[in-house]
Amino acid sequence: MIEYNGTPFCDEKYSGGPQKIPGKVMCAYYDFGGMGVAYYDVDNINHGSGELNEVDGSYLHSFRIDEGVSTSYVKFFDEIDNNPYNLFEPEENMLYIGWTKPGNLVNYTVDVMQSGTYLISLLYTSRFGGKISISVDLVDVTGPIDITSTYVKEDPVDWRQWHHWNLKEISAIELIQGTHLITLTTVEEGNMNYGYLDFVKIE
Repeated sequence: MIEYNGTPFCDEKYSGGPQKIPGKVMCAYYDFGGMGVAYYDVDNINHGSGELNEVDGSYLHSFRIDEGVSTSYVKFFDEIDNNPYNLFEPEENMLYIGWTKPGNLVNYTVDVMQSGTYLISLLYTSRFGGKISISVDLVDVTGPIDITSTYVKEDPVDWRQWHHWNLKEISAIELIQGTHLITLTTVEEGNMNYGYLDFVKIE
């Protein structure tokens, strides 16, 4: 593991420790350490917790409210995130990262249980498409990855174009057993929502 001052996320719902690979790396569970360490955000304002999701004393509306990464959660009312235009059905109340902009990045301390080749799938929404990249121990291992738009012209509700979820295979990378730092960077376009990165060992 490289020299790094961030620490794994934990709270009353998630007991903490590095997220495990193989498995799902939940995007909203980025490391502690703050701006410039655990994340970099262009505007450093949480546009979800406390803004879109008004403070009401609930866990989901106050999640990481004082940090710069914008976080929200999957809503199963008024056909917001459980709409008929999803390509993949997300879990209700799943926390996610949104309002992404080019240059934003988030860091995750992970434990890789076995060395090998891992196929990565991303649970996301993207009205306009875009590009992301993934780094391991601060080395870009994917280059820019094209993220396909989830725009559906048949949807009559314009704002819901930001809520069409899809699970898509995006890359295969080599990982060595042990503790590592995974970085997810928004490279181009932005305005995407990230639910999780699913790492499946294929070799």
